[in-house]
Amino acid sequence: MKLTELEEIGVRNVGEVYHNLSYDELIQHELVSGECTMTNNGATSVDTGIFTGRSPKDKYFVDADPSNKYIAWGDVNRKIDAKIFAELLEVAQNQLSEKDLYVTDVFCGSSAASKRSVRFISEVAWQSHFVKNMFIRPTASELESFKPQFTVLNACKAVNHKWKEQGLHSEVFVLFDIENNLAIIGGTWYGGEMKKGIFSMMNYWLPLEGKLAMHCSANVGPKGDTALFFGLSGTGKTTLSTDPLRKLIGDDEHGWDDDGVFNFEGGCYAKVINLDPSSEPEIYSAIRKGALLENVVIHDGGEVDYSDGSKTENTRVSYPIEHIENHEPSLSAGHPKNIIFLSADAFGVLPPVSKLTKEQAMYYFLSGYTAKVAGTERGITEPVATFSACFGEAFLPLHPTVYAKLLGDKIDEYGVNVYLVNTGWTGGAYGVGKRMSIKNTRACINAVLDGTINQSEFRTTKTFGMSVPNTLGDIDPKVLFPREAWADEMAFERARDGLAQMFINNFKKYQTEDSEFDYSAAGPKIGS
Repeated sequence: MKLTELEEIGVRNVGEVYHNLSYDELIQHELVSGECTMTNNGATSVDTGIFTGRSPKDKYFVDADPSNKYIAWGDVNRKIDAKIFAELLEVAQNQLSEKDLYVTDVFCGSSAASKRSVRFISEVAWQSHFVKNMFIRPTASELESFKPQFTVLNACKAVNHKWKEQGLHSEVFVLFDIENNLAIIGGTWYGGEMKKGIFSMMNYWLPLEGKLAMHCSANVGPKGDTALFFGLSGTGKTTLSTDPLRKLIGDDEHGWDDDGVFNFEGGCYAKVINLDPSSEPEIYSAIRKGALLENVVIHDGGEVDYSDGSKTENTRVSYPIEHIENHEPSLSAGHPKNIIFLSADAFGVLPPVSKLTKEQAMYYFLSGYTAKVAGTERGITEPVATFSACFGEAFLPLHPTVYAKLLGDKIDEYGVNVYLVNTGWTGGAYGVGKRMSIKNTRACINAVLDGTINQSEFRTTKTFGMSVPNTLGDIDPKVLFPREAWADEMAFERARDGLAQMFINNFKKYQTEDSEFDYSAAGPKIGS
């Protein structure tokens, strides 16, 4: 690339520019510089310092026309004045000037009609490796004519010492200037900021074109039947969509346009805490040369201890999707036949599988429910309900109902079936009941995907009004109806009504006078 391209964005007197290095070159740079260590399976491993996850309270959008008319301002989308952005842009520019830099050009989106070209600039080799793993790698001919539509300056070594007087949250800054197609990162080494930053931008761009951006995994069957899996962390989204009988389209971020479903990314970013080769063989096998592990514990000889969460429970690996043998090469497929919402209900109330109406689908999509259990975060000793709009509220620049409306329109247009699957507890809440077996969950998923669930007779549950099959293969019918799985019926009803009230309270923020229809009508009703 031309040095003038870096000078145009304020990066001066650059030394070597390592532009679109190969995996072999990146790995060599990582090891020689000491950024990474080599594991015995051929993957490299990095520690991301004190930041082992995203810093959502340090994420801001520049308050400028016309994007400020579309952004849903609040706790998720914070404003930053253009003047402060300019000050921090200078901090990032100074940090990256007079350095050797890694420049990586990628696409976000496998759909020709919807993709964006993105350039990442960093002084750290492993961050270039991470980006190369996670996004779509252009061909040699595509790189010859590559023009970035959006640029990310990752000045992770920079620190904002003026954050207090600027009224910001901390010395970390993750900032987006939509009008000038530029993002800057400082103060944090965590690679996920780059991945989720571009996801946030796709969640801004696509809905304004009538296309849906989604925090979900996707796969496709031998007959071309596409399935989407929505779910928050810990619900099984990555595991359940990685199926030896179905081709993986992607494990985390997708779009849905007039041509069908398409992956935003060219790789996967899987949690590896307690990774078990017997239950997750595809992911385990994907950790080889080219994969990049984060914050794992490594013993003598380069052996990775996946059970050790002493650095963080959020241990991760990024790898090219080609490391999953049974992936869909085009990273795209037709319009979905089935959509599955995954919730790990630690209260033991939700059925293992239930079929939703369109209105219920929009309600549970907006609710984005799961539950955290003891041990997942400090201070949590009993189940805590978590609601994240559209199963990805932290990445939604627009109001959540924009995405729900698009989902509802597409369900209608393409006749999509929608199911809610509980991968959480049965027979009682966490501490009393037991976790839904992976065998039963797989049986539910398979029945949805092969259509045999439609051969069952359904009945409607009280309070939540969910349509549940009376029988489903070899699953114990008592498991299908949580009330029958609990030994104490009164205790179940208290837990059920308690969870229902949490849903109702959470949903009040969507009950406004200008709502297109009453979303809450599809939710639980205590006493019914």
